[in-house]
Amino acid sequence: MSHFTVVDPMGVEKVEALLFDLGGVVITLDFGRCFQHWADSAGGSADEIAARFTVDAAYEAHERGSLDTADYWTSVRATLSLDLSDDSMLAGWNDIYLGADLEVLDLLSRARNQWPLYAFTNSNRAHQAVWAKRFSSELDVFDTVFVSSELGHRKPDRAAFNAVVTSIGVPAGRVSSSSTMERRT
Repeated sequence: MSHFTVVDPMGVEKVEALLFDLGGVVITLDFGRCFQHWADSAGGSADEIAARFTVDAAYEAHERGSLDTADYWTSVRATLSLDLSDDSMLAGWNDIYLGADLEVLDLLSRARNQWPLYAFTNSNRAHQAVWAKRFSSELDVFDTVFVSSELGHRKPDRAAFNAVVTSIGVPAGRVSSSSTMERRT
């Protein structure tokens, strides 16, 4: 069984809020499914697509909400040499979600008795349309879910964390994030 231990990296006397990432912490992901879908649709190799796929300036702009999905597809098609429709690109793009981590959700439910819970995820509007609906009941454990494409900033940019902490209303030194928590199995 896995669990999270709140660690105190800066000598904080009192943690007043917990901040979690969604992807890879609360929601399990597999981008390989996206690449496989695109490869199946284009008649190519998922391994080759995965090798060429990068978190580039267009990807980051898409997650900041400054590049819309249609323009992002144009960039991805050029980078990956794909000839796919927007619908096929979107279908693969949104096939990454495996499910919610039930152990983490159980821990969050218990942690909620001691602290307010928040989530901050780097996500684009196309992904958000899927995970926000599919996992709406699981995400109810959070007071607020902050999304990079809505904030205009993404992790690990300092401005992103400043915007989140300002919105939470708790001093940064009193917010423990999933990056300052150890996951033990």
